[in-house]
Amino acid sequence: MTTKQSFILLIVMMLFSAQVANSQRAIAYEEIENARDMGSLVMKDGKVIRTGMLVRSGNLSKATDSDVALLKEKYHLTDVFDFRFEAEANAAPDRIIDGVSYTHLSTLPQAFIQGFSSSRADTTNMDTRDMLAVLMKYAFDPKAQTMARQLYPAIVTDSTAQQYYGEFLRGVLNAKGGVLWHCSQGKDRAGWASTFLLAALGASRETIVEDFDLSNQSYARQVEALTAKVQGKDGSEEAIAFIRAMVGVSRENFEAALYLIDQKYGSLSGYIENQLGFSKKEQQQLKEKYLE
Repeated sequence: MTTKQSFILLIVMMLFSAQVANSQRAIAYEEIENARDMGSLVMKDGKVIRTGMLVRSGNLSKATDSDVALLKEKYHLTDVFDFRFEAEANAAPDRIIDGVSYTHLSTLPQAFIQGFSSSRADTTNMDTRDMLAVLMKYAFDPKAQTMARQLYPAIVTDSTAQQYYGEFLRGVLNAKGGVLWHCSQGKDRAGWASTFLLAALGASRETIVEDFDLSNQSYARQVEALTAKVQGKDGSEEAIAFIRAMVGVSRENFEAALYLIDQKYGSLSGYIENQLGFSKKEQQQLKEKYLE
């Protein structure tokens, strides 16, 4: 697969629309996808994350007046962290909310960003049928399957991504009000931000994995439809895994990346302190601010 082809695929994944599933922590926005309150999650020490303070979601480009009102009135939003890269964010800019600070921290490794501009031109006029066709095509491509598996390891080992996730954690610590973070679909890059935040707050590995996996509820309808199409074409397990990873999230790939962190950096806790540069003192302050 060429660089151009790989980025056509990534962009299709980013543009693919979805419906938010009903779950206990899901937030019913009109035009913000895959949104949920991090509140009510229980940490290993029995303390609970305060509700109405921390929100993860998809991008805010289509946020309605009702969505904005909810963010301002219920979550007292003051800070938004956007993990998209520049061209991606420019293509679908967040709605600007008065009184809110926006911080862009591109955590997709540069190797995955190269060629984006030229590839995006090929997807500008795509409708949903075209996007489905691209996803179906690459589901059967071994190189595309490999690319999907390489995304999470690339993110967690990239020094720039590590720096930016550390900045995110300090931003959450220093926020004056509610915090929201997102990427395009709110599942991969935003999912890793949630992972590091939960780990810093003292969540168990099980809680972290379950929160990451919840994005699959938001995209279940699309994953199921495409999986059925792949199976109808006698697709392999690798092809099905590709669809699940690109449209939803791959729990298997996520857990493999967590294992990689353990093997390469000693532990997730050590990774947060040493690679992300978020000290134990800062982690304690974070807990004091957001746990009850």
